Amino acid sequence: MGKEKGGVKLLIVILVLLIIVAGVILAYKIMQDKNDTETISGEENNEQVAVEEEKKVQIFSGNDRPFAVMIDNHSDAWPQAGLNQAYMVYEIIVEGGETRLMALFKGVDLDKIGPVRSARHYFIDYAMENDAIYVHFGQSPQAQSDIKKYDIDDINGIAEDGTTFWRVKDKYAPHNAVTSTEKLLESAKSKNYRTTSTEESVLHYVTDEVNLEDGQVADTITIPHSDLQTVTYEYDKEKQVYVRYARGEEQTDWDTEEPVTTKNIIITFCNNYTLSDSENKGRQGLKNIGTFDGYYITNGRAIQIQCIKNARDEKTIYQDMNGNEIQVNDGNTFVNICPTSADVEIEGTEDIIETTNTVNE
Repeated sequence: MGKEKGGVKLLIVILVLLIIVAGVILAYKIMQDKNDTETISGEENNEQVAVEEEKKVQIFSGNDRPFAVMIDNHSDAWPQAGLNQAYMVYEIIVEGGETRLMALFKGVDLDKIGPVRSARHYFIDYAMENDAIYVHFGQSPQAQSDIKKYDIDDINGIAEDGTTFWRVKDKYAPHNAVTSTEKLLESAKSKNYRTTSTEESVLHYVTDEVNLEDGQVADTITIPHSDLQTVTYEYDKEKQVYVRYARGEEQTDWDTEEPVTTKNIIITFCNNYTLSDSENKGRQGLKNIGTFDGYYITNGRAIQIQCIKNARDEKTIYQDMNGNEIQVNDGNTFVNICPTSADVEIEGTEDIIETTNTVNE
């Protein structure tokens, strides 16, 4: 009898142990399945985040406040440094038939930008609409007045301490003053300027490719800003960018010697005029408030647009001919502002050559 009780007890112990072991195995399997599920879910989340990051606009991202830097465009200033890293570059006429460039930088780290030249008052309009810190080396009387009038956060190389800007030896003055994003940021902080911005971009960038299928073929674009300065853009079909030429010369980067290229081109037709002032240097004004004809050009195609600027400190609105804001490819943009009389040519090589400036016909 005692042996039977002992056997039963042993059997019960064995059954309990088996139940415990089974429970442990089941619990382990459940935890393992949960971990595997969490791993898969985590991987899926990471993939989703990566996809979402890829879908974000890259050319205008982050909360860094832009710098709008006046770039010398005299032939003695070529080649220039930093144009390929600017998200937008404005080209507008100045005195003597020359043009000057204003390059906008956001979220980039550049050791050399320039050559930097003096301010002109109508460039301030485009610095304001980009919420940018305005950078220049000297200024016209009109620019000096407007910088004060509009309380512009500016960095003037002539007034700096000698470290923000420096002169290089491979060019001669006044075409050899340069700066860097690091030095500009240091200067901005020392002046207690706001260095972050939540302003939206002037252009409506999209991540899906814009091909302007209804537009005209645009392989070569010629823009005569004046008798002196003619700009040409040649489309590189393989890289899907435009290579920039000025006065028949390919534009290259000062240090890398790579061609200056752009994904997007905007042309705005509005007139400049000669100022009447005591200096008689032929400085210009710009009639840029209102609605103006133009073109948007990208990926080998061009469409007619309207460029609407209602006030000097308001963003320019770029619309198609149906009144819709244009979608712009996620890439850098050159904005060429030229006279309404400019005989802009847009040429295509598909089937026939199209040479047109129909907005002014």
